[in-house]
Amino acid sequence: MKQFAYLKGDRVIWTIVFLLSLLSILVVYSSVVTLAHKYKQGNTEAYLIKHGITVVGGILIMYLVHKLKYTLFSRVAQIGILFVIPLLLFTLLKGVSAGEASRWIPIPGIGLTFQSSDVAKIILIIFVARTLTIRQGQLEDFKSLLKYLLIPVGFICLLIFPANFSTAALLFVNCLFLMFVGRIKAKFIMYILAGCVGFALLLGITIYQFPDAIPRGRTWKARIENFSEGDAKNNYQSEQAKIAIATGGVIGKGPGNSTQRAFLPQASSDFIYAIIIEEYGLFTGFAMLFLYMILLFRGIRILRDSEKTFGGLMAVGLSFSLVFQALINMAVAVNLFPVTGQPLPLVSMGGTSIWFTCIAIGIILSVSRANEDTTNKEQEVITE
Repeated sequence: MKQFAYLKGDRVIWTIVFLLSLLSILVVYSSVVTLAHKYKQGNTEAYLIKHGITVVGGILIMYLVHKLKYTLFSRVAQIGILFVIPLLLFTLLKGVSAGEASRWIPIPGIGLTFQSSDVAKIILIIFVARTLTIRQGQLEDFKSLLKYLLIPVGFICLLIFPANFSTAALLFVNCLFLMFVGRIKAKFIMYILAGCVGFALLLGITIYQFPDAIPRGRTWKARIENFSEGDAKNNYQSEQAKIAIATGGVIGKGPGNSTQRAFLPQASSDFIYAIIIEEYGLFTGFAMLFLYMILLFRGIRILRDSEKTFGGLMAVGLSFSLVFQALINMAVAVNLFPVTGQPLPLVSMGGTSIWFTCIAIGIILSVSRANEDTTNKEQEVITE
């Protein structure tokens, strides 16, 4: 295929990226009408241009990353894990706050901010893949597992936890999944799960009995109560999202014809999936879910085809991270989960978050490209 002549690695993943990016541009342009009237005197084109540049820039970043040799990221993770800890601490103490949470760090000179947790996610997943590879024979007892994996993973997740509970929880689950794939003993996984259940119970008791003991305790308590009670007034965004999905029907209202975009405060970001279904219908909603599942399947296939353990674990870990986040976002949009604030990867409007997603996919494609080169060399040898 000529259109893929300069794109190496898994062509299916490239296709998924282009399809989701195109849909993102179309839906973001439609869903920012309210924001445009509030901040840009109705100029939706300003948001379209900004988002279009962000998406194109992300694809360019993805292309450049996929050209790198994936083994380079082993060293990046080794150094980056030491860099991430002070970065997260700085975010907690001096970061830009929004909604009672310090999550962002401003980039001097260009007026952009980024979430340090986005950096931590990629670095930590690569670090776990690296540790599982180089210390494969040393993780046979729980003490070694605790020393080399659980302490670094737990510490970084705890640094993210105060400002962004959902990201910390998702990241820990991602790392646990990677440990399972990396053949950590099942009984150790069960020990960790039991510890997680104990921590969740303790956290729940603390939030309900002493909500002020944790910085965002009252916020988390309110979200859980609002979700469980189903109160329409306190679940405003979820109710508007359900209306969008219900009125969209099977085929949708058509591009640009959403009405709920005027009522959903996060129509272009956290609840963009609801707007997609409203405008493009349930078929498109299911098609998007299918695309994300294909992405996970291709990540598993890359793991299967990888000669080196590190590359395969890194690819499947990053794939699972993106798809798991997408599933959580979709579950929130259809009111299966409380509001978490997780964007829909490659689709939700965002700045640097899209770029970090593209970096993750670029790394996956780098591993796929290496597998492809190995296969081509083997075929050449057989031909000769």
